[in-house]
Amino acid sequence: MHIWVDADACPGVVKDILFRVAERLQLHVTLVANQLIRVPGSRFIRALQVPAGADAADAEIVARVNAGDIVVTGDIPLAALVLDKGGLPLNPRGEWYTRDTIAQQLTMRAFMEELRGSGVDTGGPAAFSQADRQNFANALDRELARRKSATPTRR
Repeated sequence: MHIWVDADACPGVVKDILFRVAERLQLHVTLVANQLIRVPGSRFIRALQVPAGADAADAEIVARVNAGDIVVTGDIPLAALVLDKGGLPLNPRGEWYTRDTIAQQLTMRAFMEELRGSGVDTGGPAAFSQADRQNFANALDRELARRKSATPTRR
């Protein structure tokens, strides 16, 4: 299993959580961005810089993700593509995107874009809070614990 991070807009506190998880559980975490991202020196953590351009990081993640990988992203279209490949997309606020919810989220996103395009001020997302940080950490921990308990022990 690999954890991929759509790092251009990922909050720093979420990255910090992922860095700690990578070291503690010896999981590979790759941050993908079209700008230089600094990461701690670790054999489990790396940054991958892609060329500038719309959706370049998203395309790189989709090309590399495997079934069962976790992808941390707030990008709903990317989450839909990850689901199509059997990956597990997780919002930085701790909400899992699922096959049951992604169509509705894509529809709402398109509706909000249409409103903004017609001049309506829809505001932005709420500020990232301590509760969001905790929700993310809890959601990730639950998934990793579920996987650990599902893995047979070798003797």
